[in-house]
Amino acid sequence: MKNFITRAITGVLFVAIIVTCFLRPQAMIFLFAVITGMTLWEFCGLVNERDNVIVNRFICTVAGVYFFLAMAGYAIGLTPATVFIPYLLTILYLFISELYAKQPDPIHDWAYTMLSQLYIALPLSMINLLAFAPSTPEGPSVYNYLLPLSVFIFLWLNDTGAYCTGMMWGKHRLFERISPKKSWEGSIGGGIVSIVGAVVIALLTVPEGSDKLTHCLVWAGLALVVVVFGTLGDLVESLLKRTLGIKDSGNILPGHGGMLDRFDSSLMALPAAVVYWYSLSLL
Repeated sequence: MKNFITRAITGVLFVAIIVTCFLRPQAMIFLFAVITGMTLWEFCGLVNERDNVIVNRFICTVAGVYFFLAMAGYAIGLTPATVFIPYLLTILYLFISELYAKQPDPIHDWAYTMLSQLYIALPLSMINLLAFAPSTPEGPSVYNYLLPLSVFIFLWLNDTGAYCTGMMWGKHRLFERISPKKSWEGSIGGGIVSIVGAVVIALLTVPEGSDKLTHCLVWAGLALVVVVFGTLGDLVESLLKRTLGIKDSGNILPGHGGMLDRFDSSLMALPAAVVYWYSLSLL
């Protein structure tokens, strides 16, 4: 009972912080830059516990946060593409430094170093491309809190729907080797709940003069993409934890584990949402 109360309080605070940060672009950028740094720091600490693996925790974290902020500046239109040059130089340094480190297994060091950037820094930075998506392909960037926030809303609806339907009707395991508790029934139920939520959002935000059905289909498609790739993101993190031999990635969030445990779904859902949304804008 005590663990349930702790988990509930942490969950409510977590949702409240995420939702309110989107009210102002500066708050969103600041919070997710911190989240990027904390998640990278956690990941590097976990892989450094493996035999013969030494990842530069500090540089990986700073580089990832810099990339997030650089992406934010580029998406807003404040900085040119050259803002990414220091990040690229840092990546080159991380490769070259292994020549002098004399580590027993430099290939693993390189692999985990690059994984920290590709698995965490790059996906989380994609939230900037959703938040500052241009109104037209050639138009200026305009802050839109609803688009990135909706990704998290769909993930939360999916988790809630999957848990409830899975508890009631879950019989067929989705991926038993990696996550024994997930079921096809739960995944389908979570997807339906998310799509219903997307239709509600669409009906509340239909632009004047737009076709209501098309608008609903676009948002339903976004929810479906987020649900599918969010579930895959959850499974990927489960595989990572099984490989590392751990139950939770950390304990920074009481009752919810670590940062990776809370943002695992979004690490796949955010890039997928960017591909979906920008592909539509090109049609």
